[in-house]
Amino acid sequence: MKGERIIPSRENCVYTSCYCEENVWKLCEFVKDQNSAHLEHLSVIFISNENRMVLLNVFHQVPLWRQKSGHGDRPVIWDYHVILLQAGFHSDSLVYDLDSELSFPCSLKLYATEALRSDCNIRSEYHRRLRVIPAESFMLNFASDRSHMKTSDGSWRMPPPPYPPIHTTESHMNLDDFISMDPAVGWGVVFSLEHFLLSYTGDSSSTTSSSPLLP
Repeated sequence: MKGERIIPSRENCVYTSCYCEENVWKLCEFVKDQNSAHLEHLSVIFISNENRMVLLNVFHQVPLWRQKSGHGDRPVIWDYHVILLQAGFHSDSLVYDLDSELSFPCSLKLYATEALRSDCNIRSEYHRRLRVIPAESFMLNFASDRSHMKTSDGSWRMPPPPYPPIHTTESHMNLDDFISMDPAVGWGVVFSLEHFLLSYTGDSSSTTSSSPLLP
């Protein structure tokens, strides 16, 4: 596995803006179709936080840097974000983020430094938590009817993907269980940012500090 590319190049990936969870599902689907054994090396990571703040109808406020929709060195504030991790031995771990301006894939250590940065100088309500789910479990259990992307009048906030919604035999919509950072809910393991970096890179610190977020 070391050094082996199991994900297509960025330009050959299925991508729909603002549907990061489905973009990652499609990456997992590609790997499964090519060689399902490789799924065991992949984890899906939902980045969110513990607070459910109702602000402009967005329940979570998650800052990330080096996103394509960003401006300069200011973070993009997502309601949540989803990335794919190809785990290796510490610095060999790779991140696949189709919304990032960083390389694809990007080493986890570089992604941590440039995109995640640190919670140290961020207000406590913005502190990130990460739900790490084995890719196979994600594919077996994730379902979304895309209702979270519709306004009260039924129109789309952003155009949906061209393929049908993803569902399982048990559910047509369980996205909230993946976004939730309650360890008792959903699948996978929930980490603080510090614990995640310590577990997957061996280093809980980040070399790039972040500025306090303004209201």
